[in-house]
Amino acid sequence: MTALLTAEPNDYSQTMATLNTDAFTEESVWIRRAQKSDSRAFESLYKLHIGRVYGICLRMTANVSEAEDCAQEAFIQAWNKLDKFRGGSAFSTWLHRIAVNTVLGRIRKSQREQDRILAVAQLADSPIDAGDSGELRDLSDAVGKLPQGARNVFVLHAIYGYSHDETGAMLGIAAGTSKAQLHRAKRMLAQQLKQQGYRA
Repeated sequence: MTALLTAEPNDYSQTMATLNTDAFTEESVWIRRAQKSDSRAFESLYKLHIGRVYGICLRMTANVSEAEDCAQEAFIQAWNKLDKFRGGSAFSTWLHRIAVNTVLGRIRKSQREQDRILAVAQLADSPIDAGDSGELRDLSDAVGKLPQGARNVFVLHAIYGYSHDETGAMLGIAAGTSKAQLHRAKRMLAQQLKQQGYRA
């Protein structure tokens, strides 16, 4: 942070690149140590990634308690499979795939899948940042009401920025199906928000 405050404008990009490289290097060290059964290193990885992993699980399940369970299960699986991580993709991407598979596996095993698909998200019960607006909460509720397939694609593509190819690979669907589901999700969200009085 001190480096950022003291850097000249022309040095900003170089400073940011250095900071990003340092962060990546530190994560790589934690990964290597965790692969040697260093639980403290894995705890550091957990603290670094739990927020986004939980976010994926929450938006896909639309249920706070299930999201918590899925996030914890994802990290348990990650710990057990850590020796299989070879660095072919970013660690966060590898971890997100595990989280997605955890959620999908939970849904497949549940006899109440239809109820979950139609359920209203329980995001009002989750921690909300002080800066969150009513509009964001309304959008979160609207996302939670989407059918499971459309919601999964919207979460991974529109919120987390994965490409349609990556989204399709995670969900086991074709990239074209991902695009169609995203279009469906956007259309349904627009309809829901319009009903609540928001204008496009």
